[in-house]
Amino acid sequence: MSLIKELIEDIEQDKDIVKSFVPKDSLPDTIFDKDGESFLLKKEVREKLLEISSEFLEFIGIDFFVFDIVLTGSLANFNWSKYSDVDLHILIDLDEFDSAKVNSTAYHQIVKEFFDSKKNIWNSNTDITIKDYDVELYVQDIDEKHLSTGVYSVLNNEWIVEPKKLESAFDLDEKKILDKGEEYAKMIDSLSELAENGEDVTKKVDDLKDKIKKFRQSGLEDGGEYSYENLTFKLLRRNGYIEKLMSIKTTVRDKKLSLPQ
Repeated sequence: MSLIKELIEDIEQDKDIVKSFVPKDSLPDTIFDKDGESFLLKKEVREKLLEISSEFLEFIGIDFFVFDIVLTGSLANFNWSKYSDVDLHILIDLDEFDSAKVNSTAYHQIVKEFFDSKKNIWNSNTDITIKDYDVELYVQDIDEKHLSTGVYSVLNNEWIVEPKKLESAFDLDEKKILDKGEEYAKMIDSLSELAENGEDVTKKVDDLKDKIKKFRQSGLEDGGEYSYENLTFKLLRRNGYIEKLMSIKTTVRDKKLSLPQ
Protein backbone atom coordinates (compact mmCIF):
# COMPACT_ATOMS: atom_id res chain seq x y z
CA MET A 1 0.00 0.00 0.00
CA SER A 2 1.36 3.44 -0.94
CA LEU A 3 2.01 6.03 1.78
CA ILE A 4 -0.55 8.42 0.24
CA LYS A 5 -3.26 5.75 0.18
CA GLU A 6 -2.44 4.76 3.76
CA LEU A 7 -2.67 8.38 4.93
CA ILE A 8 -6.02 8.83 3.19
CA GLU A 9 -7.37 5.66 4.82
CA ASP A 10 -6.16 6.86 8.24
CA ILE A 11 -7.89 10.22 7.78
CA GLU A 12 -11.13 8.55 6.70
CA GLN A 13 -10.97 6.17 9.67
CA ASP A 14 -10.46 9.08 12.07
CA LYS A 15 -13.45 10.90 10.56
CA ASP A 16 -15.56 7.75 10.94
CA ILE A 17 -14.47 7.41 14.57
CA VAL A 18 -15.36 11.04 15.32
CA LYS A 19 -18.80 10.66 13.71
CA SER A 20 -19.42 7.66 15.99
CA PHE A 21 -19.38 10.02 19.01
CA VAL A 22 -22.82 11.39 18.12
CA PRO A 23 -25.18 10.12 20.87
CA LYS A 24 -27.90 7.60 20.01
CA ASP A 25 -31.57 7.66 20.94
CA SER A 26 -31.36 4.32 22.76
CA LEU A 27 -28.90 1.93 24.39
CA PRO A 28 -27.68 -1.02 22.25
CA ASP A 29 -30.52 -3.54 21.92
CA THR A 30 -28.05 -6.42 21.73
CA ILE A 31 -26.91 -5.62 25.28
CA PHE A 32 -29.97 -4.07 26.97
CA ASP A 33 -33.70 -4.71 27.01
CA LYS A 34 -36.08 -1.76 27.18
CA ASP A 35 -37.86 -1.71 30.55
CA GLY A 36 -40.45 1.04 30.55
CA GLU A 37 -38.49 4.30 30.46
CA SER A 38 -35.32 2.52 31.55
CA PHE A 39 -33.10 -0.35 30.37
CA LEU A 40 -32.07 -3.66 31.92
CA LEU A 41 -29.09 -5.78 30.98
CA LYS A 42 -30.17 -8.77 28.90
CA LYS A 43 -30.28 -11.97 30.95
CA GLU A 44 -27.92 -13.89 28.67
CA VAL A 45 -25.46 -10.97 28.60
CA ARG A 46 -25.50 -10.58 32.38
CA GLU A 47 -24.94 -14.30 32.94
CA LYS A 48 -22.02 -14.34 30.51
CA LEU A 49 -20.44 -11.26 32.12
CA LEU A 50 -20.66 -12.90 35.54
CA GLU A 51 -19.08 -16.05 34.10
CA ILE A 52 -16.24 -14.01 32.56
CA SER A 53 -15.71 -12.19 35.86
CA SER A 54 -15.52 -15.48 37.73
CA GLU A 55 -12.87 -16.79 35.33
CA PHE A 56 -10.90 -13.57 35.67
CA LEU A 57 -11.01 -13.69 39.47
CA GLU A 58 -9.77 -17.27 39.38
CA PHE A 59 -6.96 -16.16 37.05
CA ILE A 60 -5.86 -13.48 39.54
CA GLY A 61 -5.26 -16.29 42.01
CA ILE A 62 -5.80 -14.62 45.39
CA ASP A 63 -8.86 -14.18 47.60
CA PHE A 64 -10.42 -10.79 48.25
CA PHE A 65 -13.86 -9.31 48.68
CA VAL A 66 -15.62 -8.13 45.51
CA PHE A 67 -17.83 -5.12 46.25
CA ASP A 68 -19.40 -5.07 42.82
CA ILE A 69 -18.94 -5.92 39.16
CA VAL A 70 -20.01 -3.06 36.91
CA LEU A 71 -20.46 -2.35 33.24
CA THR A 72 -19.41 1.18 32.33
CA GLY A 73 -18.07 3.20 29.43
CA SER A 74 -19.83 4.13 26.20
CA LEU A 75 -21.65 0.79 25.93
CA ALA A 76 -23.56 1.73 29.09
CA ASN A 77 -24.36 5.14 27.68
CA PHE A 78 -26.00 6.77 24.70
CA ASN A 79 -22.66 7.41 22.94
CA TRP A 80 -22.06 3.71 22.18
CA SER A 81 -20.91 2.68 18.72
CA LYS A 82 -19.24 -0.15 16.80
CA TYR A 83 -15.97 0.99 18.39
CA SER A 84 -17.21 0.43 21.95
CA ASP A 85 -15.81 -2.19 24.33
CA VAL A 86 -17.51 -4.04 27.13
CA ASP A 87 -15.76 -2.22 29.98
CA LEU A 88 -16.16 -4.59 32.92
CA HIS A 89 -14.85 -3.27 36.25
CA ILE A 90 -14.25 -5.40 39.34
CA LEU A 91 -14.63 -3.17 42.41
CA ILE A 92 -12.37 -4.00 45.35
CA ASP A 93 -10.83 -2.27 48.36
CA LEU A 94 -7.06 -2.06 47.92
CA ASP A 95 -6.72 -1.28 51.64
CA GLU A 96 -7.90 -4.84 52.35
CA PHE A 97 -4.39 -6.07 51.52
CA ASP A 98 -2.73 -3.67 53.97
CA SER A 99 -2.74 -6.15 56.87
CA ALA A 100 0.09 -4.32 58.65
CA LYS A 101 -1.87 -1.05 58.40
CA VAL A 102 1.14 0.79 57.07
CA ASN A 103 -1.13 3.05 54.98
CA SER A 104 1.74 3.98 52.70
CA THR A 105 1.34 5.32 49.18
CA ALA A 106 4.10 2.97 48.00
CA TYR A 107 2.34 -0.10 49.38
CA HIS A 108 -0.93 0.96 47.80
CA GLN A 109 0.82 1.47 44.45
CA ILE A 110 2.45 -1.97 44.58
CA VAL A 111 -0.94 -3.62 45.11
CA LYS A 112 -2.48 -1.59 42.30
CA GLU A 113 0.34 -2.49 39.93
CA PHE A 114 -0.17 -6.17 40.74
CA PHE A 115 -3.81 -5.98 39.69
CA ASP A 116 -2.99 -3.84 36.65
CA SER A 117 -0.41 -6.41 35.54
CA LYS A 118 -2.89 -9.26 35.95
CA LYS A 119 -5.48 -7.26 34.03
CA ASN A 120 -3.05 -6.50 31.20
CA ILE A 121 -1.99 -10.14 30.88
CA TRP A 122 -5.61 -11.28 30.85
CA ASN A 123 -6.72 -8.70 28.27
CA SER A 124 -3.69 -9.40 26.05
CA ASN A 125 -4.18 -13.17 26.05
CA THR A 126 -7.94 -13.44 25.68
CA ASP A 127 -10.20 -12.76 22.74
CA ILE A 128 -13.61 -12.66 24.40
CA THR A 129 -16.50 -10.82 22.79
CA ILE A 130 -20.08 -10.10 23.78
CA LYS A 131 -22.30 -9.51 20.77
CA ASP A 132 -19.18 -8.59 18.74
CA TYR A 133 -17.93 -6.11 21.36
CA ASP A 134 -14.48 -6.83 22.85
CA VAL A 135 -14.49 -7.43 26.60
CA GLU A 136 -11.96 -5.42 28.64
CA LEU A 137 -11.49 -6.22 32.35
CA TYR A 138 -10.32 -3.69 34.91
CA VAL A 139 -9.79 -3.89 38.67
CA GLN A 140 -10.99 -0.67 40.28
CA ASP A 141 -10.43 0.53 43.83
CA ILE A 142 -13.69 1.54 45.53
CA ASP A 143 -12.06 4.89 46.38
CA GLU A 144 -11.06 5.58 42.78
CA LYS A 145 -12.86 8.57 41.32
CA HIS A 146 -15.06 7.56 38.41
CA LEU A 147 -16.76 10.21 36.27
CA SER A 148 -18.79 8.01 33.94
CA THR A 149 -22.44 8.96 33.51
CA GLY A 150 -23.43 5.35 32.88
CA VAL A 151 -22.62 2.63 35.43
CA TYR A 152 -24.57 -0.63 35.65
CA SER A 153 -24.17 -3.16 38.47
CA VAL A 154 -23.90 -6.57 36.82
CA LEU A 155 -23.78 -8.17 40.26
CA ASN A 156 -27.03 -6.58 41.48
CA ASN A 157 -28.66 -6.15 38.05
CA GLU A 158 -29.45 -2.46 38.50
CA TRP A 159 -28.19 0.97 37.54
CA ILE A 160 -25.78 2.73 39.88
CA VAL A 161 -25.62 5.75 37.59
CA GLU A 162 -28.31 5.67 34.92
CA PRO A 163 -27.37 7.48 31.70
CA LYS A 164 -29.50 10.36 30.48
CA LYS A 165 -30.16 11.46 26.93
CA LEU A 166 -28.89 14.89 26.02
CA GLU A 167 -31.74 17.36 26.31
CA SER A 168 -30.18 19.84 23.89
CA ALA A 169 -28.85 19.24 20.40
CA PHE A 170 -25.36 17.74 20.35
CA ASP A 171 -22.81 19.96 18.62
CA LEU A 172 -20.00 17.73 17.37
CA ASP A 173 -17.01 19.92 16.51
CA GLU A 174 -15.43 17.38 14.19
CA LYS A 175 -12.60 19.63 12.98
CA LYS A 176 -11.56 20.65 16.49
CA ILE A 177 -11.35 17.01 17.61
CA LEU A 178 -9.51 15.89 14.46
CA ASP A 179 -7.03 18.80 14.66
CA LYS A 180 -6.21 18.15 18.32
CA GLY A 181 -6.00 14.41 17.69
CA GLU A 182 -3.58 15.02 14.83
CA GLU A 183 -1.47 17.29 17.06
CA TYR A 184 -1.08 14.54 19.67
CA ALA A 185 -0.58 11.87 16.99
CA LYS A 186 2.36 13.80 15.52
CA MET A 187 3.95 14.05 18.99
CA ILE A 188 3.55 10.30 19.47
CA ASP A 189 4.93 9.51 16.00
CA SER A 190 7.95 11.73 16.71
CA LEU A 191 8.70 10.01 20.03
CA SER A 192 8.28 6.60 18.41
CA GLU A 193 10.77 7.50 15.68
CA LEU A 194 13.29 8.80 18.22
CA ALA A 195 12.94 5.60 20.25
CA GLU A 196 13.50 3.46 17.14
CA ASN A 197 16.69 5.42 16.51
CA GLY A 198 17.97 4.58 19.98
CA GLU A 199 17.17 7.76 21.91
CA ASP A 200 15.95 7.36 25.49
CA VAL A 201 12.63 9.22 25.38
CA THR A 202 11.26 7.70 28.58
CA LYS A 203 10.78 11.03 30.35
CA LYS A 204 9.26 12.63 27.27
CA VAL A 205 6.79 9.73 27.00
CA ASP A 206 5.83 10.08 30.67
CA ASP A 207 5.40 13.84 30.25
CA LEU A 208 3.14 13.38 27.22
CA LYS A 209 1.10 10.70 28.99
CA ASP A 210 0.56 13.09 31.91
CA LYS A 211 -0.33 15.91 29.53
CA ILE A 212 -2.96 13.82 27.73
CA LYS A 213 -4.32 12.52 31.04
CA LYS A 214 -4.72 16.05 32.45
CA PHE A 215 -6.20 17.25 29.15
CA ARG A 216 -8.85 14.53 29.28
CA GLN A 217 -9.50 14.94 33.00
CA SER A 218 -10.12 18.67 32.65
CA GLY A 219 -12.67 17.95 29.95
CA LEU A 220 -14.44 15.30 32.00
CA GLU A 221 -14.66 17.60 35.00
CA ASP A 222 -15.87 20.64 33.05
CA GLY A 223 -17.92 19.17 30.20
CA GLY A 224 -18.40 15.50 31.01
CA GLU A 225 -18.10 12.56 28.63
CA TYR A 226 -19.15 14.64 25.63
CA SER A 227 -16.43 17.26 26.13
CA TYR A 228 -14.11 17.72 23.18
CA GLU A 229 -11.13 16.79 25.39
CA ASN A 230 -12.61 13.40 26.26
CA LEU A 231 -13.72 12.78 22.67
CA THR A 232 -10.20 13.61 21.47
CA PHE A 233 -8.83 11.03 23.91
CA LYS A 234 -11.36 8.47 22.64
CA LEU A 235 -10.21 9.18 19.07
CA LEU A 236 -6.59 8.53 20.05
CA ARG A 237 -7.56 5.33 21.85
CA ARG A 238 -9.69 4.00 19.03
CA ASN A 239 -7.22 4.79 16.24
CA GLY A 240 -4.39 3.06 18.14
CA TYR A 241 -2.30 6.07 19.18
CA ILE A 242 -2.72 5.61 22.94
CA GLU A 243 -1.51 2.02 22.55
CA LYS A 244 1.37 3.26 20.39
CA LEU A 245 2.37 5.76 23.08
CA MET A 246 2.30 3.05 25.75
CA SER A 247 4.55 0.79 23.66
CA ILE A 248 7.33 3.35 23.13
CA LYS A 249 8.91 2.76 26.56
CA THR A 250 9.08 -0.95 25.72
CA THR A 251 11.02 -0.10 22.56
CA VAL A 252 13.42 2.08 24.58
CA ARG A 253 13.93 -0.64 27.20
CA ASP A 254 14.53 -3.38 24.62
CA LYS A 255 17.16 -1.34 22.79
CA LYS A 256 18.84 -0.30 26.04
CA LEU A 257 19.11 -3.89 27.29
CA SER A 258 20.17 -5.44 23.96
CA LEU A 259 23.80 -5.99 22.97
CA PRO A 260 24.31 -5.62 19.19
CA GLN A 261 26.89 -7.61 17.26
